[in-house]
Amino acid sequence: MKKLFLTAMLAIAAAAQAVPQIVTLDVPGMTCAACPITVKKAISKIDGVSKVEVSYERRQAVVSFDDAKASVHKLTEATGNAGYPSTVRR
Repeated sequence: MKKLFLTAMLAIAAAAQAVPQIVTLDVPGMTCAACPITVKKAISKIDGVSKVEVSYERRQAVVSFDDAKASVHKLTEATGNAGYPSTVRR
């Protein structure tokens, strides 16, 4: 019984410690130096996002997020709603 309890507690603890995910989004619609500010602001509003780096020159955003709270779909939806559709760089 103690082994079962210990195993269950370890499983719960492991689930609670979410590993940050990093995704690169292509954002081809950025056409001026102010566009990255809008994209960064839109992505940063998503709960679970911990870091956003947007490059106008590369037309991309690199996002670190907790996949227990955020998803790639939410990230691309946020950029699209801000007027900058994005896709995941493969």
